[in-house]
Amino acid sequence: MPSSVVATAIAVPEPYATDLRDARYRFGDRAALVTPTHVTLLGPTDVDAATRAAYERHLERVAAGHEPFDVQLRGTATFRPVSPVVFVALAKGISDCEQLATAVRSGPVRREHDFPYHPHVTVAQEVDGDALDRAFAELAGYQARFHVDRFTLYERIGEVWSPHRDYPLGDGGGLAEVTGG
Repeated sequence: MPSSVVATAIAVPEPYATDLRDARYRFGDRAALVTPTHVTLLGPTDVDAATRAAYERHLERVAAGHEPFDVQLRGTATFRPVSPVVFVALAKGISDCEQLATAVRSGPVRREHDFPYHPHVTVAQEVDGDALDRAFAELAGYQARFHVDRFTLYERIGEVWSPHRDYPLGDGGGLAEVTGG
C-alpha cells in the first residue's frame, strides 16, 4: 500500500507562529521554511493508507475526549548536550500536552522515540553552537499565551509539512478540513 509521512501537533497561532518561525530562520535553521511552528504530539511517522485511515478515526476520538486548554510559552531551554536543540519552553499547559500526546500515541500509529516526551516549540536545531547560544539568549525573555482548542494532522509533501486536518477538542463542532499550506 502507498505510504505517507504524517505528524500530529498543536499549531502555534499567529502572531506567535510567524515570530518564532522568523527567529528560527534567523538562527540559521532552514526547517523554518518548511515546518509550521508547533508543539509536537507525535513526530514524523510513515503510515500506509489503511493505518492512516484508522489513525484519523483514532484522532477524532482523542480530540473528542480532551477539553481545550491554555498554553503559556516562557523563556528558552535546551536539550544540549544530549541533543543540539534550543526551544521555547511551556510554562503552562504541560500536563495537558502530555495527556494529549499519550492519547495520540496510544492508537494504531506507533513509533520508537529516542527521548521521553517533553512539550516545547523548537527555535533552533541542526545549527552550529554559536547559533544555538544566540537562540537561547535572544529568546530568553520570550512570552506568549494562547488557547488550544484543536490539534492538527500534518502531512509531509516533498520536504514541506502541510496541514491536512484539524481536530477540535471536546465539543468543537466536528472536524475541519484544512486547505492550502
